[in-house]
Amino acid sequence: MKRHLIISLVLSLLLCSYQAARADTITITPQQPLQLAVYGQMEYLLDPEGSLQINDVLASRKFQPIDKQIPNFAITPNTVWLRFTVANQTPENTLKLDITYPILDKIDYYFPVGDGRYGVVQSGDLRPFKQRPYNHQNFVFDLNVPSGGAKTFLFRIQSKEPILVPTYIGTEREILAKLNNDDLFLAIYIGVILVMIFYNIFIFFTTRDWSYFYYIFYIFTVGFTQVCLQGFGYRYWWHENRFLTEQSVQWGGVLSGIGVLLFVKNFLHVKERAPRAHKLFWFFIIAYCGALVLSLMGQLSAAYGLIDLLALSVVIFILIFGIIQARRYRLARIFIAAWFVFISAIIIFVLKDVGVIPYNMFTSHILLIGSAVEVVLLSFALADRINTYKKEKEESQAHALKVSQENEQLVREQNVVLERKVNERTQALQKSNNELNVALTSLKEAQTQLVEKEKMASLGQLTAGIAHEINNPINFVTSNIKPLKLDIEDIKTLLHKYDQLEQVPDLQHAFREIADYKKQIDIDYIHEEISDLIKGIEDGAVRTAEIVKGLRTFSRLDESDVKSVDLHEGLDSTLVLLRNNIPPNVKVIKQYGDLPKIECYAGKVNQVFMNIITNALNAMKSKGTHTEECLTITTRQENNNTAVISIRDTGSGMTPEVKEKIFDPFFTTKDVGEGTGLGLSIVFSIIEKHNGRIVVNTAPGEGAEFVIYLPFKITSQPTT
Repeated sequence: MKRHLIISLVLSLLLCSYQAARADTITITPQQPLQLAVYGQMEYLLDPEGSLQINDVLASRKFQPIDKQIPNFAITPNTVWLRFTVANQTPENTLKLDITYPILDKIDYYFPVGDGRYGVVQSGDLRPFKQRPYNHQNFVFDLNVPSGGAKTFLFRIQSKEPILVPTYIGTEREILAKLNNDDLFLAIYIGVILVMIFYNIFIFFTTRDWSYFYYIFYIFTVGFTQVCLQGFGYRYWWHENRFLTEQSVQWGGVLSGIGVLLFVKNFLHVKERAPRAHKLFWFFIIAYCGALVLSLMGQLSAAYGLIDLLALSVVIFILIFGIIQARRYRLARIFIAAWFVFISAIIIFVLKDVGVIPYNMFTSHILLIGSAVEVVLLSFALADRINTYKKEKEESQAHALKVSQENEQLVREQNVVLERKVNERTQALQKSNNELNVALTSLKEAQTQLVEKEKMASLGQLTAGIAHEINNPINFVTSNIKPLKLDIEDIKTLLHKYDQLEQVPDLQHAFREIADYKKQIDIDYIHEEISDLIKGIEDGAVRTAEIVKGLRTFSRLDESDVKSVDLHEGLDSTLVLLRNNIPPNVKVIKQYGDLPKIECYAGKVNQVFMNIITNALNAMKSKGTHTEECLTITTRQENNNTAVISIRDTGSGMTPEVKEKIFDPFFTTKDVGEGTGLGLSIVFSIIEKHNGRIVVNTAPGEGAEFVIYLPFKITSQPTT
């Protein structure tokens, strides 16, 4: 019953408003000092070409009455002419006119000046702001209608945005009061927006919740849009910039659309709860970006139309999506309540424009009111979100405590089983550890045996060389002893014959026997042979002394500490000991540079030379004896602190795979039983111990070069 009564009352008020506004002349009286020009009180004429002049318009009979509450032509390429008559029944001689839609591009106000002529005042967003009669975002003009008189006025309007002309006419006092009220409404709205922005900025930095960041962006874009639509930004900031003036409304629509989509997407957790809807959100965001591109390209009408279409679609989409989510989530219900307030404001705004509800102070500012209420309600929703999180956290903690208690009980029950299994596993590990210790001991013994075997192999090689080298000078001695004995016996016999002369009376006969014996033994030859034999014995002794000296130089048995030694002596002694292993087709070339004595473990360095030169000789032996090969040993200084020794052979060389492994322990390319694979590993360890380094240059069929870098001082860093 009450509902029917309210509907009847609203219809009666609308009917009264419609009937009261059907008069052709707008009459301003003391009882009605401010009126809104509605319905048939204005007439319009469309000029598709925009070429009509004022005289053509005055003479035209094509004017038609406005059949809407306020003139509303939507987005149109036509130039719109409006004509209306005002009668002044007040004691004042001047009235004023206020068009409260501040985003018209061009508006020309024509007023009679006598003799059928009309003057004109040009205004509009795309014209200099300083030309306006009044410093206000609305279009305010003076109507010089004397008291008791009436005059007809015209407007010529062009705009790329929708053309709405809500026109208030009244006395100066009423118009100025209305302008102040408009500014007050807008100032309050901007204040609410700023308060909400700073409040939520504080909350954002306190909670670090990104929902507040998106909400701040949304509040800012909504506020920016309303500032643009209400002409406030044009009035105070960019009225001298035509580009911003043309673009600001479209930019506001795009930013507010993107802002609400981002906020709702984050606030309602769309990505996690509704993946398909999440894709639609991004579709709308991309479409808004397309509208922005159109605007920047100068297609302002197309951009505005697309923004209107997107706004309607987004409003419906978010409403439906929010209702679906509200069935399951409390936050969605709070959001729908705030969103419904804003949608209701939009509906009232549209119904006001089409004349279903009256145009008044409340309905003309309904967007500001609805937007402000929505912003406040959403702030409450975000605040409630914190309480929701707190409650969920408490529930989660309670659940975690319960689970923890259950786990604690389970742990106690499992402790016995775990202890038994740990004991079993410990025993198994101890057994495995014992086995590993035995294996490690065996491995160490095997390693020791291999090292000893390598030492014995080197010693055997060294012994064989020494035996061969010493055998030659010894042969000199042994082979010369028998002839020397025979020569000495002959001399003894000769001397004995001289001794017998004392008892022989016939000396002549005795001397003849002695002379014959001298001829028989060839005494001159014996003298020469004795000299040669003695020289051969002497050479053998010297040769043996050299070999022993070389052996001592190589082994350095009397030098176990770091000593300053001559590397060239070590190289020469090594070559002496390896002379028996040098094939006849191998030529040894020594290119010694000027090297000072260096600090090193001499015996170990000689072992390095022995291993590398032995490997070089074996590599050249593997090629056969049909070609001449070369072993080149070069020494030089580098950076005045490093000795460089290069040992290069012309052997078979190595592949990259073999080169990478030659210093690995137990790696060998020799046949089974011929090598242990420890030689070059020991070489690498010795050089590393001297803070040096070794570089290998080789390629298959091109021989190999081992370059050793040893610092002069064993504590020096290796040269790079």
